Amino acid sequence: MSKLHTTKKEEEKAILVCTTIPKSTTAKTVKQKIFREHLEELEFLTQTAGAAVVDKFYQERDKIDKSLFIGKGKAQEIAQKVEDDKIDLVIFENSLSPTQIRNLEKIIKCKVLDKPALILDIFASNARTSEAKTQVELAQLQYLQARLTRQWTHLSKQLGGIGTKGPGETQIETDRRLIGTRISLLKEKLKKIEEQRKTQRQQRGGFSRIALVGYTNVGKSTLLNLLTNAGVYVENKLFATLDTSTKVLKEINGEKLPQPVLISDTVGFIRNLPHDLIESFKSTLAEVVEADILLHVIDLSSESYEDQITVVEETLKDLGADSKQVIMVFNKVDKLVDDNKQELISALKQRYPNSVFISAFKGINMGSLFDKIIDEMKNEIDEVEIKIPAGDPEAYKIINMLHEEADIVSTKYLQKFIKLKIKGNSKHLKKILSGLSTQKQPPRGKLKKNRKELSAESA
Repeated sequence: MSKLHTTKKEEEKAILVCTTIPKSTTAKTVKQKIFREHLEELEFLTQTAGAAVVDKFYQERDKIDKSLFIGKGKAQEIAQKVEDDKIDLVIFENSLSPTQIRNLEKIIKCKVLDKPALILDIFASNARTSEAKTQVELAQLQYLQARLTRQWTHLSKQLGGIGTKGPGETQIETDRRLIGTRISLLKEKLKKIEEQRKTQRQQRGGFSRIALVGYTNVGKSTLLNLLTNAGVYVENKLFATLDTSTKVLKEINGEKLPQPVLISDTVGFIRNLPHDLIESFKSTLAEVVEADILLHVIDLSSESYEDQITVVEETLKDLGADSKQVIMVFNKVDKLVDDNKQELISALKQRYPNSVFISAFKGINMGSLFDKIIDEMKNEIDEVEIKIPAGDPEAYKIINMLHEEADIVSTKYLQKFIKLKIKGNSKHLKKILSGLSTQKQPPRGKLKKNRKELSAESA
């Protein structure tokens, strides 16, 4: 699948547009700050896509203009700038309908993109693996499916007059069917990938899992490299990495963890992330859903860090992962201005008690993060004793399964029972014990930390 637009060898020139609806009563200086932050992020996205930003426009409106989104006067003002500076494309912070894009292009006389299209373009550029390429292609096709009408306007222009609509509409319907078929094939392919991933996750057994989550470009990959020497690609660009990287973490700063941990870096989130993209990447984001602990990494040097926290929390809620144990990792403290640094950190510590303040790039205060992870890991680990009837022909199969799913600390062969002491993630242990065919369900509250014995009797 090709990108939504082809990047030329010569850098394209772009104008950015941001509109707020409805008008707010917020102080002018605050509103200007919000506009600036949104446009700066859009500029970063545009530069990541390979275009140069020439100018920026913003507008407050009471309501959306159904035909243009912005006002006609503002559209004509942008059109004049496009003509004067020979602009190649105009990019909107807001999501636009196909009709609005078509109408804007008639006035502005150049290519018009919205933020979702721009993000999809960047994803298409950065997709490396077969899975990432499949996910991005699916999201692109779903985005384009509703916008096919504007792809065929050249037919009526070429032929003109009565009788020209038929061929155009026929071509549109043909193309729509082809896209529909391709979407079905891609969904089936992703379904198989998800089944493979599910099998891989099941094979990871009793490993506890940590997932790094956060807004894009907050330093998640840098932190993963620091924790595991993973060598994950890091660059000061949005969405530099799309594929989830999972590494085994056995010790931190020389201290052995209570149990080996699988730690995963995930694709960053962003405002107005296309819904189709979230749906397409759900197989990748399953690492977040199934994690025991989330490290929510925040760029504290960003003026809009609070807004970014909200975006991440809302995305986690959409994924059904909002009830996870979370450590708030405020990164890039080295970039804070000293004047209000301590005051800000103190206020955030009160607001987020389970938080640490670090610089992954400079290695500042990493010991606090290590201690926090180790403490959380210890809270997640249980050690229990079970008895399996020695005469049960399935006993050794059960023991083998336990070897895969947890750590067996000791094994004692008694006259009637095999007594096992097992250690692992408490949630995983409960699942193991409740699933054993030779065991009754453990009494509620019986599975507790520190060597509480559970009896297993024949069914």
